[in-house]
Formats: sequence, structure tokens, C-alpha cells
Amino acid sequence: MVHAKTWTLKKHFVGHPTNSDFELKTVELAPLKNGEVLLEALFLSVDPYMRVVESKNSAFPTGTIVLAHSGWTTHSISDGKALEKLLTDWPDTLPLSLALGTVGMPGLTAYFGLLEICGVKGGETVMINAAAGAVGSVVGQIAKLKGCKVVGAAGSDEKIAYLKKIGFDVAFNYKKVESLEEALKKASPDGYDCYFDNVGGEFSNTVISQMKKFGRIAICGAISTYNRTGPLPPGPAPENIIYQQLRMEGLLVYAWQGEVRQKALKDLLKWVLEGKIQYHEHITEGFENMPAAFMGLLKGENLGKAIVKA
Repeated sequence: MVHAKTWTLKKHFVGHPTNSDFELKTVELAPLKNGEVLLEALFLSVDPYMRVVESKNSAFPTGTIVLAHSGWTTHSISDGKALEKLLTDWPDTLPLSLALGTVGMPGLTAYFGLLEICGVKGGETVMINAAAGAVGSVVGQIAKLKGCKVVGAAGSDEKIAYLKKIGFDVAFNYKKVESLEEALKKASPDGYDCYFDNVGGEFSNTVISQMKKFGRIAICGAISTYNRTGPLPPGPAPENIIYQQLRMEGLLVYAWQGEVRQKALKDLLKWVLEGKIQYHEHITEGFENMPAAFMGLLKGENLGKAIVKA
């Protein structure tokens, strides 16, 4: 019998989560049935990164590296239907955990949000907030590959230094500027063609007021409002959207599947191997530290993709 350690949500948190909101349990897994595989977590994120350690499914021999949506658990059993294998040409020189970040869901979010929703073209100006995170940092680097001017905002001097290192044209610490409006105007006096929004709230209202005519906005996230205890802040002024003829579209990466998704993954892998996209991982050691890693993510402690090494 295999015993799995599993983090569960003890109670729904109000505001920011605390340690008391989570509970670590040990559960006994049933023996494998025909067609099932036993997974062991190597790295965990929103999507756990797994290795098949026992199999009664010929499509996934023991030792196969797969992606699975199994929650915060060390071991789990799958019928194989929702498992995704690693790219066949994944090189030994790259860490497997990149399949949770730059060459995984966050990278795909950046890829499709920028290229499909924003449809960026060379010579345009792109604004990204939470720019040093797993998604934002990739958005900026793809935009540079496409010949754009890239402006990024982040919440620490360390993150700003990283953004400049990976090629952002302008990067500023939004926590230190006297006026966000003035910082945005200074970074791009004639405004922004594309806005990749990971934050929402008042930050977005300020950016949207500085969009160029026919600007495009990809709404990826709204981390500034996730732990709110009161009502949502007001949205952007309608006249800005109307008179500038802006287009705003929400972004869920799972809308792109099949061949287009595989092509995107291969493009991302190629750019990483060529050094055109750099990556940084914020790795927390130990499965027991999953809640701490999650709480740190919500507070913006991570530079790049937040990963837990089981």
C-alpha cells in the first residue's frame, strides 16, 4: 500500500490565507486497477509535475514524466486520460520544472495572450504589470523578440534589476513611484498599444487611460483583488474605452489546444534553448512547505515561477 501526504483546505480563508487554513493529511491509496498508473510528485505548482512509479497502463510505462492536475499531494492514482507527457525532444540540459513555467502553462499564457489576443506587431509599445512573475517575464521577452518596446512594473528593486537584465526597455518599482500615472507617461509619452494585465484594480484603470487608439488589452489576472474582503474597486472609465476604441479580452490559456498548443510549446522550448528567453525559478524545498509557498506567491515574494520541489 502507498500512503500519500495531501494538503487540504481546512476552511475558506478571508483576506490573506494563514497556516491555520490548511491541513496536512496522510491517506492510503487503493491498489492499482488495470489501466491505472501511480503518480509521484517531483515538482508542484498550480499543476503538479508527476512521474509514473507504477503502471497498469501501457501508454504510460513506469518512469514516464507527465503533467497532471492532482492537487497538493505526494502520490495519486490516475486512469491516464488527463495526463500529458513531456515534449519528446525535451533536452537533459533543461530542468523538468520548466514544464510548469516558461515551457508550460505560464509560458503558453504569455504566448497566446500576447500574440493572439493582443496581436502585437513590431514597433508597438507593450505594458506589463507583475512583470517579473512567471507569465509577465515571458510576455516581455516574446514582445522583444517581435520588435516591440517593452515597459514593465514590479514590486521590488530586485525584480526591476531582473527585468532590465532580460531586456525590458523600461522597468519601474510601482511601490516607490510618487505617481503611477507620471511613471507610465515617462516610460512611454505617446501611450501604449498593448496592455497585458495581471493585476487589475486601480493599476489597470491608470494604464487604460493611457492606451493609444485601437489599443488591445489582454486580461490575464487580477491579483490585486483576489484577497479582497470588501467590494471590488470601480472599473475603467467607459469613455476611455469608447473614444480610444480599445479592445479588452479575458484570457484562459486552455482555449488553445491540439496542434496550436504543441507548436507554442515547441516555440517556447526553442527560444529557451537559443537563449532568446531567459527564466528564473523561485523554488521552495519540501512538500510540507506548500502553504508557505502559496502564501508567499500571493504576497509577491517570488521572482519568476514559484515551484515546490517535493
